[in-house]
Amino acid sequence: QVQLVESGGGLVQAGGSLRLSCAASGRAFSGYGMGWFRQAPGKEREFVAAISWSGGGTYYADSVKGRFTVSKDNPKNTVYLQMNSLKPEDTAVYYCTAGPRIGGSPGSWTYWGQGTQVTVSS
Repeated sequence: QVQLVESGGGLVQAGGSLRLSCAASGRAFSGYGMGWFRQAPGKEREFVAAISWSGGGTYYADSVKGRFTVSKDNPKNTVYLQMNSLKPEDTAVYYCTAGPRIGGSPGSWTYWGQGTQVTVSS
């Protein structure tokens, strides 16, 4: 059984930082990309960032470029999302995802975590 377990969410003031972690287990993720999406109340799930298996390719939504950094530790099957200069509009549930293809739509991905809440107060 594949599991993606996110951690690190919470409440932070605008301008602050948080680091999300996602640990993958249950299968070999060799060759799989990993990524992050987010979903705010009443809105569709949107792409945030992704990283290739090798770590050589990273991809970001325009709204987070320069503020968020995605990284991974392959031996630990863990992906991270460092979020700096947080804004109230970053408030959402953040979901970790993994799959053989990297894409900007949720349907491109295979496995999903249950999400972690990030709330940024103004």
